Order: sequence, then C-alpha cells, then structure tokens
Amino acid sequence: MSENEYLTRKSRIDPKLRVAGWDVVPYREGSSLSVYERCAIEEYPTENGPADYALCVNGEILGIVEAKKVSLGPQSVLVQAERYARGITDTSFNCDGIRVPFLYATNGEVIWYRDARHPRNRSREIAGFHSPDAVLERLQSDIDRECLQFSTVPDNPRMRPYQREACNAIGNAIAERHRAMLVAMATGTGKTFTMVNLVYRLMKAGVAKRVLFLVDRRALAAQAVRAFASFDTEQGLKFDKTYEVYSQQFHRGDLDDDDPFDITVLPNAYLTDPQPGHAFVYVSTIQRMTINLFGRAAAFPCTEEAEEDAEKMDIPIHAFDLIIADECHRGYTSQEMSIWRSTLDHFDAIKIGLTATPASHTMAYFKHKVYEYPYERAVGEGYLVDYDLVAIESSVRMQGIFLKEGETVDLVDPETGQKTLDILEDEREYPSEQIERSITSIDSNHKILEEIKRYADEHEERYGRFPKTLIFAVQDIPHTSHADQLVDAAREVFGREDAFVQKITGKVDRPLQRIREFRNRKLPGIVVSVDLLSTGVDIPDLEYIVFLRPVKSRILFEQMMGRGTRKGEHHPDKSHFTVFDCFGGTLIDYFRQATGITAEPPQREAKPITKIIDDIWNNRDRAYNLRVLVKRLNRIDKEMSGEARDLFRKFVDKGDLKQFAVSLQRRLEEDFTGTMEILRDPDFQNLLVNYPRPPRTFLIDYHTQDGVASTWVVRDSAGQEYKPADYLTLFARFVQENPEKIEAIRILLDRPQEWSTDALAELKEKLTATPQRFTIENLQRAHQVHYQKALVDIISMVKHAAREDEELLTAEERIDRAFAAIVDGKNFTAEQAAWLDRIRAHLTLNLSIDEEDFEIIPVFADHGGWGRANRVFGNRLSRLLHELNEAIAA
Repeated sequence: MSENEYLTRKSRIDPKLRVAGWDVVPYREGSSLSVYERCAIEEYPTENGPADYALCVNGEILGIVEAKKVSLGPQSVLVQAERYARGITDTSFNCDGIRVPFLYATNGEVIWYRDARHPRNRSREIAGFHSPDAVLERLQSDIDRECLQFSTVPDNPRMRPYQREACNAIGNAIAERHRAMLVAMATGTGKTFTMVNLVYRLMKAGVAKRVLFLVDRRALAAQAVRAFASFDTEQGLKFDKTYEVYSQQFHRGDLDDDDPFDITVLPNAYLTDPQPGHAFVYVSTIQRMTINLFGRAAAFPCTEEAEEDAEKMDIPIHAFDLIIADECHRGYTSQEMSIWRSTLDHFDAIKIGLTATPASHTMAYFKHKVYEYPYERAVGEGYLVDYDLVAIESSVRMQGIFLKEGETVDLVDPETGQKTLDILEDEREYPSEQIERSITSIDSNHKILEEIKRYADEHEERYGRFPKTLIFAVQDIPHTSHADQLVDAAREVFGREDAFVQKITGKVDRPLQRIREFRNRKLPGIVVSVDLLSTGVDIPDLEYIVFLRPVKSRILFEQMMGRGTRKGEHHPDKSHFTVFDCFGGTLIDYFRQATGITAEPPQREAKPITKIIDDIWNNRDRAYNLRVLVKRLNRIDKEMSGEARDLFRKFVDKGDLKQFAVSLQRRLEEDFTGTMEILRDPDFQNLLVNYPRPPRTFLIDYHTQDGVASTWVVRDSAGQEYKPADYLTLFARFVQENPEKIEAIRILLDRPQEWSTDALAELKEKLTATPQRFTIENLQRAHQVHYQKALVDIISMVKHAAREDEELLTAEERIDRAFAAIVDGKNFTAEQAAWLDRIRAHLTLNLSIDEEDFEIIPVFADHGGWGRANRVFGNRLSRLLHELNEAIAA
C-alpha cells in the first residue's frame, strides 16, 4: 500500500490508542512526566532517538510503541522498541538494561507485544492496546512468584492421579511462559472437574483473577456452573462461596429440577470495565461472547441457541486473565472455526483448550499439548470401560438397493408427506450412500433391529436388566425421517410401550429434559438420535451404541463412542459397552488406524460466489478463483431444475451453464470485460445463489429383502480385534503355554484334589488381567458363537483349551455331574438334604466351596453356619466338601 507511516499513525494507530484509554499528545520539552497522565506521548526523546509513542501512567514511562506504516510487518521491529526502551533514563525500572517494562510494535492493523520484565517472556500478537489500568495491573503481577504459590495450593482430595498430573502440567507450562496450551482427556475422565480444581488453584495463587469458561451450548454452561457450585475448597466451602461464579441467564429447560446452584448473571460492567479487585469465573457460551464482542451479524450461523438477549459491548482485551475453551475441537466448518478463533484472539489471556478428540486445527491454534490422558490408558487404569464390537452385515447398508421393473414403491412428497403408489416402469439402483436419504428399506431397518434384539435379550437374561441403548439414525427430516421410522420399528420389534423407545433430536419438545430422563430414569430404554446426543451428554449407564448412520469424521465418531465409555452409575457392574457397527464393521475399520491427532480439517465453508467473481475482476489470485468458479458453475448445472435453465437463458446461450463454464477461461482471454459484465450482473449473481432446484424425491421400498447377519468381535487391551474362533485359538495357546504361571490351570489339568475357592479366584483374576482380556463373559460368548453352547463354565473352558476332547459343560451340568458322583445313591436325613440343596445352589453359582463360605454367605449363615452344618453331617462335612471340589474340577 502507498500509505506512509504518518498517515498510518493518524488514521489507524492513534484511534486504537484512544479506544484503549490513552490520550495521544505531542511531547513538550521541559514538561514534567506528571502532566502526561494516561498519555501516549508522541516522539518521546531517548538516548537512542525519539520513540514513536511513550505510554505514561502515574508520572512514569511504562510502555514504548514503535509504529510502522501499514505495509510493513511489525513483529520484527519490537527490537527497535527495545532499543528506545534502553535509551530512557528517567525511570526506576531496569531489566538487563531495558528501562521500560512493556514494548509494542504495530502497523495500525497488527500489534505485537512483549513484557520485557523477564527474558523468558515471549513476544506475542494481541488484538488491541492494553489500557492504562491494564498496564498498571500487569506491573503488579509476578508470574514466577504466583506459579510458585500455585504449586503449594492443594488439589481437591477427590482428584484422581491423572487429574493431578494434568493440573500440574498446566501450572508448569504457565511457569515456562506458555500462553496457549491444549489438554486432551478422554470423554468421561472428568475434564470439567479437573478444570474447576485448576481454576481454584490458579485463582488462589494469583495467576488468574478473572476467568472465562467457554462452552458451546447452554446445557453445557449449566453443567459447568453446577460443577463449580459443587466443588469443595480446602477451607470446607463451596467454590461459589469462595469466589464469584457468574453465568448467562438459563432457560428452565437447561437445568435439572434439583440443580443446587443459584443463577447469578454477570454484570455488564465486569466485561466492559474490568477492575483489579475482581476475582470471578464467568461461564458463557461462545455464541454469546461472539455477539458481545462483534455483534449479532458475526454470530455462528444457523445456531439453535440464538442468545436473543445478548448485545454488543466494548470489552477490552484484558477483561480475562484465563480462558478455558471446553470441547475446543468444535467448529466443524472453516467459517465456525474462524469465528471461534476471532473470539479467543480478542483477549490477551492464558488460553487452555480442553478436548477429548484433538484435531490438527486445534493443535495449530493451541500449539502446545501439555497433557494427554487417552482412552486406552483410562480403560487400563479402570476409570473407563472398554467396548465390544458386533459387526452387523446388511446387504442393503453395504451394497445399496436395486429395484426391478414392475415393483411397487411409495413416493413420498418431502414437502407435505403425502404418499403416492408407483409401479416402476424401469429398474432403478440406489447406492448405499443414498439409503435413508433418497430411499428407505422397511425390511432392512426391521431386520437390523431384530438382530440387535437378540443381543439385548441375552444381555437382559444375563444381567437382569435391559441394556440402555442409543441408536444413531441418518437424519430426522420431516416426512422422511429415518429417526421416526426407527422409533416406530423398534417399538414393534422390541414389543414395548411408546415410553420405552423415544426420539431425542432438536425437533422434539424439551430435548434437554428428554436427555435427563434418558440419563436418570429406567425409561426410555432405547433412544434414537442423529447428533444431539453425540457430544457433551453424560449417560453413564449406556451399554449399547448402534451406528445406523455412516460417519466420516473421526472427531464426531469418537465423540459418539464416548457416550458409552463411562462406568455405570445405577449399574456399577457395567464392565463394557457394545458397539453395533451396522456397516459390517467398516466404520470401526475406517477409524482404527486414526492417530491421536487427526489430520481431519474443518469442513470448508463455501466462499460466496459473488466474492469469487469479485476476486477475478480485481485480479486477486485470478487463476485459482477461476478454477473455483468453473467447478461451482458445473455443480450448479447438475443441481438446477429445468425452470432454472430457462432463467439462465437470459445470460448464457440456451441456458447451458456447463458449456459456459467449460468455455469461461477462453471467453475471459478473448473478451474479459464483456464476460465479466455477465458474471457481475446482479441478477445473474442472484440466480447463481437462488436458482430453482428440482423437488427432492423419496421412496419407500417394501420389496427388497435384506440379508442381515452379525459377528461378535472381542477386543484385547491393545485394541486388537478377534473373531470368536481366533479368540478361542488364542486362549487355547495361552492355557497350553502358561500352566506354570497360573497355579489354578495346573490344578485343573493335573491336581483336581487341590481345587478350591482360592484357586478359582486366582484363575479369574489372572485371566482377566491378561492383555487378551480373557474374562469369563468374553470366553462364554466366544464359546456360544463358535460351539453353539451357552454359558460354558470356566473349568470346561480351561480343560477344553488344553485337551480338545474335553466336554463343554455349563456350571449347572458340572455340579449335577459332581453330585451324581459323590452324593447320589446315599441316604441323607431331611436336614442333611436341605443343606445339600443349599450347597448345590451355591456351587452352581461359584464352582467351589470352603468352610469360610458357611460363615459369610447368608444362605448358610442364616441357618447356623459352619458349626450347625458340620454337626448335621456328623463332623464329616470337611471331607464331603473336599470330595465335591475334587469332583467339580475332575
């Protein structure tokens, strides 16, 4: 640009200084600094030449601003500001020869800043100048002292070891002068609680006073406020009784009926006029803060939470010392990502990104990943549960639908829902990606649900409860809703009442209340959603997750999976959750090799076609924008209706937009002005955006019979997956190669007379602890699938693994055989027979027995325990139990 430095200063830099509260005045020789209160003094003399601006407060120079014309980059000229700072003599400040604490360099658009009080402080770009009050406040801070104090503030005693590690890692990073950092913790590991503990320690140490906790939904804001309100400090007070906690106004539907906290709305003055004495936490949605900073026009597009009461305010860059951006992987489009970054960039604060699914664009912003607690480690340490996989093979989902001539379908009008019967006059083919978008197969949805019901019935028989189930549908579009169809089909397939199967999407009444009911109550047992429940929803007792929706985003996939990872709340025996991949296991395969940091970029937001044309006209990256325009015109040609083609006749020959696109480069070369006249015509540009589209069609297919089958797959601790046959081969190899490592295996194979409850306990414990996760449940399911034998007992499994001719028995069959060998045919009194019935029932459940059981098991203890039982058997009960144990293990 031709703008000179003087014009840059007057038109760009001076206004920014004034907005920040500085009075821009010329230097007057001989004047005392006391007369320059809160002034940016122009051309302030130093021994190394005049500084462009000297920032003076309370009679002392506290900042130097080096100005450059707008065409120059300011980052590299901070050294010039430092040179002038070394040339100032009338100041008490001195840091290795630098006589002013704060240095700035700017071209009027970009501002770089450095706190020169410590050589480790790194320069950084800031959105505006600090106000005089902000400069004074910074002058009082001592980050080294505050970080030392941080290390002495105790963690909440409920903090887990890895949560303490995360807090300390952040504290160390701040001490090392990091200003942006990322914390990656698996869903369900207590990220919010960890951050509340961190905020308390930082506030008490003085590292931060004013804290912004950013979320992207009001429900998550309410969840965060609840976390602060329930946090206990070491003084025995709740957090919100120690420091002020503010939020926006919530809707009643955002809150639980028994929420313990009071809603305290942040006074606007806390944002517009931050004071050094303020010490508070403000929980806000990022949508609201964006409106506060930039106005409603800058807010996230198409958000369901419009923040109607939010207004634009003049918020200085020092309003917050610390910003925690929860779920910072959000922002699936480039436009959302830009808005999200602009909001965070406004503040000169320490920024901590918090996520379960770090992405490359997230890492690019926060730069420094200070701590990671991955899902695999959380499972290994027992804080989360792992998952089993059921791969459901559906020919419709994998291969699509082929309709033959003469078949009958229903045509659905997506605008009204009206159905029309149609008999096909020719064949039609729909690839798998069009299922539930252009066509639905009634039989396919029913058969997939029937397959899931088989597993649910088995689960209910084993555990005595129906597995709480979340099904992800493809879409919830009115009149063609896949979610609605699944709800109706599930009610029929599972044979339950309407309340048992519910839809929870943004289209239902009071969705947040429905989510809480799903979380806290027995009903609904099955919920169908699209993506409302994919993130930020805590449902600890969820045991089945069904993917009937194809997903290509690793972030979204892992967030969906994260709904099932938490340990059970009402069902503490929840040992795992089950994922039903209704695309033959291809979803799991697709994401199996994903790295910890995905290369997945945010979705591109389409650049307005008017902007593309304007860039071509102004020769801004013309070749690139021409290629983009050609692609865009071709896409419009494919999507437009016949009516649109007639409308385009006014601008291009025969309305043939494709031919116009093909010839566009030649046209521009031969007649640039004339071609641009067409492209820049407002009516043409309006038509390019609002061209008539053909009406959407949707078919209901009643004829196609889907082939549906499923395969249960077990995962080891390293994430390796095995089909049942392979898993049993692995188990057989383990048993054959490890009898010397597990004494119980040697007993079962060679010394059955030594079988006992201790041997059984050792066997279960050591098998479960293997990397292959040889749990009884996994082994029983593998035997059921491979040998069609349900509920095989652990003794049979070990013996059969060692010697294939050994019979597979259930626990009941094994105990019946042992009793037949030891007890049957002998005479017993009625009281002895009653005790034998109790012993049989106990052995069926436990496969071993010892004297101690008679004192601690209620069914024995309630009838007199060991003393009574032994007397009934004439003091020969020990021998009988030994014989039974041996017969069981034989």
